[in-house]
Amino acid sequence: MTSLGIGLIGTGYMGKCHALAWNAVAAVFGDVARPRLAVLAEHSQELADRKARELGFERATGDWRSLVTDPAVDVVSVTTPNAFHPEMAIAALEAGKHLWCEKPMAVRLEDAERMLAAARAYGKVAALGYNYIQNPIVRLIRRLLDEGRIGDVNHVRLEMDEDFMADPEALFTWKSEASSGHGALDDFGVHPLSLVQALFGGVRRVCGHMAKPYADRPVEGGARRPVETYDIASVLMELENGASGVMALNRSAWGRKGRIALQLFGHKGSIVYDQERMNEVQLYTAEGAQETQGFRTILAAPHHPPYDRFIPAPGHGLGFNDLKIIECRELIRRIGGEAAHLITFEDGIRIERTVDAIARSAHEGRWVEVTGG
Repeated sequence: MTSLGIGLIGTGYMGKCHALAWNAVAAVFGDVARPRLAVLAEHSQELADRKARELGFERATGDWRSLVTDPAVDVVSVTTPNAFHPEMAIAALEAGKHLWCEKPMAVRLEDAERMLAAARAYGKVAALGYNYIQNPIVRLIRRLLDEGRIGDVNHVRLEMDEDFMADPEALFTWKSEASSGHGALDDFGVHPLSLVQALFGGVRRVCGHMAKPYADRPVEGGARRPVETYDIASVLMELENGASGVMALNRSAWGRKGRIALQLFGHKGSIVYDQERMNEVQLYTAEGAQETQGFRTILAAPHHPPYDRFIPAPGHGLGFNDLKIIECRELIRRIGGEAAHLITFEDGIRIERTVDAIARSAHEGRWVEVTGG
């Protein structure tokens, strides 16, 4: 097993998450060489030095461009704000590095297409950070669908809600700038779309609506600045398999902390899952006597791999960072030439095209086909 040299750009929330995954993957799975944490990049040398000490990287730099060309780096983790993804990702691919880029691919579809073209041109593995599909419970849902436990799925409902932008008096941040994207739709709506991608293969056409719950937000000094993004989005969808779908997104939903609710309805039963209770799923099958039918709860357990790599007992539960470790292992598998459960740029572009179609639909007030979806 060859040890991979890792370069990390960005050390915010997701940067730390990537660092924890690179640090833990060998210990958790035991079948990969421990990665070498080679270089860490931040916007200043001082911050880079401090974060390198905290996260265990050998060297630090205040210039991300020197990281992507460093011969000690084999894989680049890009965990910066969305607008920086294209330039950094393309530079890393051009330098011959494999890539682990946080979602979404880019703010604009044309930039995402350029990123895909670079991945194809340079032949390196380019994966996206959609770790929710790595949940053993989500893998179980896929298995239940493949086994026909609820029959042919005819309707899918998805909701994603958080309340980090619920306070109308919270200060204006980059997430309210148009340069960050559409808003809830691509900031986190791509996560439920990743579940659609993993479970059903994508979306055929959409009809969308986006809304601003607050017209402006305060800035330092007491003035207010108009909000340029949409914190709410609602979508009607037709999936690739012909099923109907509904998706509702809200990042200003008081009381919701990390909710991705998934309801799947088939001709033989239903499946219900909520990310806030990520270690369980409800299954209803229309079998047996009617008076004993009902939803039953299935708890994550060692027989739902790779849960067993973390915990030997059922019901104890995995967390968000654990899913990132699983995703890290899948990336290493793909780099090693093995089949892997990942959303690569080839898959991720379908999500980006869906987001673009939803935004166009919302602005034009009509159904829109997902081009090349």
